[in-house]
Amino acid sequence: MDNGMVSDFIMIKNFFLFCVSMSLASHFGFSQTPTASGKEDTNDNITIFTRILDGLLDGYDNRLRPGLGERITQVETDIYVTSFGPVSDTEMEYTIDVFFRQTWKDERLRFKGPMQRLPLNNLLASKIWTPDTFFHNGKKSIAHNMTTPNKLLRLEDDGTLLYTMRLTISAECPMQLEDFPMDAHACPLKFGSYAYPNSEVIYVWTNSTTTSVVVAEEGSRLNQYHLMGQTVGTENISTSTGEYTIMTAHFHLKRKIGYFVIQTYLPCIMTVILSQVSFWLNRESVPARTVFGVTTVLTMTTLSISARNSLPKVAYATAMDWFIAVCYAFVFSALIEFATVNYFTKRSWAWDGKKAQEAAKIKKKERNLLGNKSTNTYTTGKMTPAPNMPKDSTPSVISNTTSAPVKSAEEKPPESKKTYNSISKIDKMSRIIFPVLFGTFNLVYWATYLNREPVIKDANSPK
Repeated sequence: MDNGMVSDFIMIKNFFLFCVSMSLASHFGFSQTPTASGKEDTNDNITIFTRILDGLLDGYDNRLRPGLGERITQVETDIYVTSFGPVSDTEMEYTIDVFFRQTWKDERLRFKGPMQRLPLNNLLASKIWTPDTFFHNGKKSIAHNMTTPNKLLRLEDDGTLLYTMRLTISAECPMQLEDFPMDAHACPLKFGSYAYPNSEVIYVWTNSTTTSVVVAEEGSRLNQYHLMGQTVGTENISTSTGEYTIMTAHFHLKRKIGYFVIQTYLPCIMTVILSQVSFWLNRESVPARTVFGVTTVLTMTTLSISARNSLPKVAYATAMDWFIAVCYAFVFSALIEFATVNYFTKRSWAWDGKKAQEAAKIKKKERNLLGNKSTNTYTTGKMTPAPNMPKDSTPSVISNTTSAPVKSAEEKPPESKKTYNSISKIDKMSRIIFPVLFGTFNLVYWATYLNREPVIKDANSPK
């Protein structure tokens, strides 16, 4: 009986342990099923996309453009400018950092899958056809490769491709410097297909003319210019190989004049004013007026040379050149005016010297005559009256004889005209004419050039 009860107890115990183990097994089995299925789903997606890409590239020839022999390949482009500048006046070029986007459709890359858009690695760009875009006025272009090539490639299920690159471009900027430093320029960026004419590949702007080229906020890196805005357009050129479309984006710049006012204009104006100070000095102050004239002429020569150092060696005169030339003319005229005044001053000194010598001779003769007359009258005054002459008549005779020399003594010879510390009539006129002419010139000059505002049609201001 005891043995039977023990055996029953063991059986119940084993059955209980079996049930517990089954419940634990079932529990852990259900908990691991979703994880396994998730991994399987992920592996399935990767496998699907791998098979899709392998299938798309199987038999794909990247040497042939999309739609060859059937249609024209259309490439849509737009530009996002991250930084603009600097601009070199001497080299007539500018530097720009952009995200250059191109979009086109390649039916050979259509696919069906769980996703409508595939983000692809930039390595795939070398295995498919891409537009042969180049920059017509680019001097040097750099494609950034740190830490990996800065390229983006997106493929949609209908075969549309988005290809973006980050580029730094140094491009030509033709400048007309007649109005320098109040000038404005439109620096172009031109690009298009290198080998495909319009009959095979055509370029268009992705968005409207106001949003196809966008400059980032605070993207300007310019010290001497204001970025007024940008405009876009297209050009067509014909060559022996066909007609090509050129996409153009113009960046409109207006020069800042503050630097040149401080560096050139104010020194020139002060030099001209300094040269006119000599008109207020005595014409006999030859050393002082000579220093004023020569120093101001040399200063203007130095300013004219330094002003040209920041410009290319153009064959025409700029607005600053005209201003410096007029200031130089005023300074040189002041020196010539002093030479003229000094010449006539020397002549007057010589003439006055001759007159002074003649006057001295006449005065000496008059003094000799007066001396003789005074001696005669004095002798007459000392004569003793005759015995038969009344005493009352003696004073009258003496007074009559002595009255003549008193009058002659009071008569003074005419004094020579003073010539020292005199003011020349030329100096008097120059004090008025020179400032009035220089002020009129400045009024006309600044009114003419500052009112020349550039007219920019359909310009999009930088954000």
